[in-house]
Amino acid sequence: MGKDKKSDVGFITAGKESSHGKEIPEIGIGMLGYAFMGKAHSNGYLQMPLMFWPPPARPKLIKICGRNEEAVKEAAKHYGYEGYTTDWHDIIEDERVQIFDDNGPNNVHAEPCIEAAKVGKDIICEKPLARNAEEAKEMLDVVKRAGVKHCCAYNCRMVPAIRLSRKIIDEGRLGRIYHFRAQYLQEWIANPELPMVWRTVKEVSGSGAVGDFSHIVDLARYLCGEPGAVQGVLRTFIKERPLLDNPKKKGKVDVDDAFVATIEFENGAIGFLEGSRFCIGRKNYLYFEINGEKGSIFYDHEHLNYLHVYFEDEEPQDTEGFRDISVTETYHPFIKHWWPQGHINSWGHTFVNQAYHIVDASVNGTSFSPYIATFEDGYKAMVICDAIIKSAETGKKEYIKY
Repeated sequence: MGKDKKSDVGFITAGKESSHGKEIPEIGIGMLGYAFMGKAHSNGYLQMPLMFWPPPARPKLIKICGRNEEAVKEAAKHYGYEGYTTDWHDIIEDERVQIFDDNGPNNVHAEPCIEAAKVGKDIICEKPLARNAEEAKEMLDVVKRAGVKHCCAYNCRMVPAIRLSRKIIDEGRLGRIYHFRAQYLQEWIANPELPMVWRTVKEVSGSGAVGDFSHIVDLARYLCGEPGAVQGVLRTFIKERPLLDNPKKKGKVDVDDAFVATIEFENGAIGFLEGSRFCIGRKNYLYFEINGEKGSIFYDHEHLNYLHVYFEDEEPQDTEGFRDISVTETYHPFIKHWWPQGHINSWGHTFVNQAYHIVDASVNGTSFSPYIATFEDGYKAMVICDAIIKSAETGKKEYIKY
């Protein structure tokens, strides 16, 4: 719960467990969603106290929710939740839950998060924050009025190399930024026989690749500042797919399979964003490059322990161009909590880092901004996504207005 909400419910102490003479409290977690992200988020809470010792609180997995009773029952057993439910209202009404974690499909982000905020629970919601900017704005307004902590789960910000990128930019090492380019490419939906899933239905997802790969939209803002305008192109390559429950029939795909957008930043930089689920051979390829007046950096998510840098003033000049920084030294972001130098981190570790920040904020009232994405960041990402979609429909440049 928010900084001024802790006294409403009270924290259960972990009994004899203590560090530096202080008892370590427990904090209750309630989760909506049990599949891919449910596993990632649950693992984050379970691992966090082992790495971030002493933790601000030990997460206690209270209840998990999903539509399929047998599946969510098994998930509760698998992850270690005390109970399960098929109705998210049960989590909202459970006074043992202080943090509500929503990683369900996009159509069940707004209402549950809004209701959780109204009863004073702190919230972490998967990206994209909502199906569109209008929904996201309503969510943002409610959490602000409620005074609760709110985090939008853009976990890429928890990658040490990406946090280091922000530090390099903030320190002026790149100077004035000229270019930002980013791609998020996967192949998982390229097979035309893949059945309809919720990510291919606009009523549920809000958009296709644009929202699904909004990590690069968030990174554009996080690293280079506010966009002023975008112009986009969208494509749906496979317009019909077999129905999941009746493969002999087909349903209409009404979201984009891929998008490309140019982006103009308020600081004068220009760039492009590309996202596609139709790139054969690409499994989870997120790439960005930033070029400035004093140097350049680039990053590849499939090799997330490295940041590639080139600084014009470094001597002697490296004739082979970029050098690789292995982001595993103790002075690099997050790494002091992990392994000795050279022992690499993984994608899953970002959720452990994320769990620490939401628990610390809930217990100690610490701020997320500017490094951790909030609902405000989630809302602004959705404004940009909506502008890309509208631009593709009209063929015109869209100016960003929050």
